[in-house]
Amino acid sequence: MTSATLELHDVTFRRAGKAILDGIDLTVRPGEHWALLGPNGAGKSTILGFCGALAFPTSGTVDVLGRRLGRVELQELRRHIGHVNPRHPVRSPLTVTEVVLTGLTGTVEIPLRWEPATAQEERAADLIRTVGLEERAGSRWPTLSQGERGRALIARALIAEPSLLLLDEPTTGLDVAAREQLLETIDDLSRSEPTLASVLVTHHLEELPETTSHALLIAHGRIVSTGRIDDAITTETVTRAFEHPIRVERDGGRWSARAVRQGVHA
Repeated sequence: MTSATLELHDVTFRRAGKAILDGIDLTVRPGEHWALLGPNGAGKSTILGFCGALAFPTSGTVDVLGRRLGRVELQELRRHIGHVNPRHPVRSPLTVTEVVLTGLTGTVEIPLRWEPATAQEERAADLIRTVGLEERAGSRWPTLSQGERGRALIARALIAEPSLLLLDEPTTGLDVAAREQLLETIDDLSRSEPTLASVLVTHHLEELPETTSHALLIAHGRIVSTGRIDDAITTETVTRAFEHPIRVERDGGRWSARAVRQGVHA
């Protein structure tokens, strides 16, 4: 048994004979907040699928919450993993409260003949308050902004009290104000859920919460750098991963990246 929340060891993955991932190692411990970074097509979504017990590697081992994929009942394991996907396919005009409650059933819709217990309703209300949507609790999904939906999905992911939270490009489609509100909500989790571990996928450094503690930077399915974020994310490593000269800076806990101009031609 391992004390790690999540552990990938020498993971490879091949699809139709093509190598997608090669030799990936990742260890996430309680209370750590990891960023999974890299250019489009680097393999980030594939790694997140292993973290969420949604896929199996071609070789190597994946241990999620101390249980090894291939030796555990996946549906039960997934109940302990919170997953925030901005493309969550809500099609019915559910209220914010109802969407959050579906995190208990692991469904998109409220199941027929299912009724939440009073304690579950109270936890939903607490989480909705935590993510700043108390006044929108009864609002219908189609009337919400994309940013409000993102915060509601964080509450949904947390309601089952997971040990691991996965955030798949959570700021996709948000304007600057909505992005900042969502990142503040994520940052607040380090105080409200201190033992919760998280993995956030993005290819934009500007979308990293201030509380991000570690990073795994990949390119072409291989590790470029990994470890504490100040060591893993540097001008040199990001330039190597994105194959373009990029200057990386950090100010007040937030990151930025800008291409280095190679000269101006007349």
